[in-house]
Amino acid sequence: MSAIYLHIPFCKTRCIYCDFCSTTRTELKERYVDALCRELETRRDYLPHEPVRTVYLGGGTPSLLDEGDFRRIFQTLDTTYGLQAAEEITLEVNPDDISDDYAGMLAGLPFNRVSMGIQTFDDATLHLLNRRHTARQAMEAVERLRRVGFGNLSIDLIYGLPGETDERWRRDLEQAIALDVEHISAYHLTYEEDTPLYRMLQAHRVNEVDEDSSLRFFGTLIDTLTAAGYVHYEISNFCKPGRHSRHNSSYWQGIPYLGCGPSAHSFDTRSRQWNEADPEKYIAGMEQGKRPFYTEQLDNDTRYNEYVMTRLRTRQGIDMDEVARLFGHALYRYLQQNAAPHLQANLLREADGHLRLTRQGIFVSDGIISDLMYVG
Repeated sequence: MSAIYLHIPFCKTRCIYCDFCSTTRTELKERYVDALCRELETRRDYLPHEPVRTVYLGGGTPSLLDEGDFRRIFQTLDTTYGLQAAEEITLEVNPDDISDDYAGMLAGLPFNRVSMGIQTFDDATLHLLNRRHTARQAMEAVERLRRVGFGNLSIDLIYGLPGETDERWRRDLEQAIALDVEHISAYHLTYEEDTPLYRMLQAHRVNEVDEDSSLRFFGTLIDTLTAAGYVHYEISNFCKPGRHSRHNSSYWQGIPYLGCGPSAHSFDTRSRQWNEADPEKYIAGMEQGKRPFYTEQLDNDTRYNEYVMTRLRTRQGIDMDEVARLFGHALYRYLQQNAAPHLQANLLREADGHLRLTRQGIFVSDGIISDLMYVG
């Protein structure tokens, strides 16, 4: 199986925490869709000859595209790769884009999953973050998507936001549960350099939450969602049974994927490619028939490190036999040796031939992953 990711870089406004590849120059949209379709056509041989199982349109704000844009993209995808075997086709949306008409239009396209960036249900914080929607609009967007037949919805939340309190975070989680969506992703806020929020932090206009609060928020996240019946299948991701993100899981399972659009990454198991991040340079390059991209060849040690980093984040954990088969017995022994102190400290557990994080280990997962990675 294989996967395709399409990056749609347009935003009406920029959120103050965002450092993703995006632009507010929506007048470039037509040229951009042309360039994206051209890349899909010219890279038809990148993926192995296996069926495409998942497609994901992320951003940016893909819900700024209109029906004609989507139909052009899907026609190219189907003609070039075939969508007959696609099990999951996801669109990222902003809540305020989901009018009755827009929801109805999406229901007539091949999308069968929608991922919505809500972030928080606190209106004052949404305003601070320069989000375009209100809590009410987010809830109404979910209702509209349900009415037109979408049965697989995901929402994103952010915790550790400026002014975050235990009470406010619990309210966000309770409201998310009340929406009864199939999937919830929750990420801790990071202050990325060269963002307005980072500059506000440097100017002491906002304060970063302390480490104890961050750990407490994360514990509340796990306890609240698992008590509500969600499966904690990846460190930042929760789903109702059987409703995990098949597309994101392909990244964690080492499945080949093609990424098209500015800054999009591709992976063929032996190397990684990524496109030029500037949307205008990307468009110009594609129009000239010269895709601007970079390549990294992945040696055995690098592939082992990526395997450890991705697998340990998941509920399935690290398959020890697979490590020996894929990377050799030297790295297998290295992994055993470096895992031993964490097993003794009850931060890791080994069962059924798999290494997995314990509840305590999840809270310090970055350090454990670092210890298990090979540094030659």
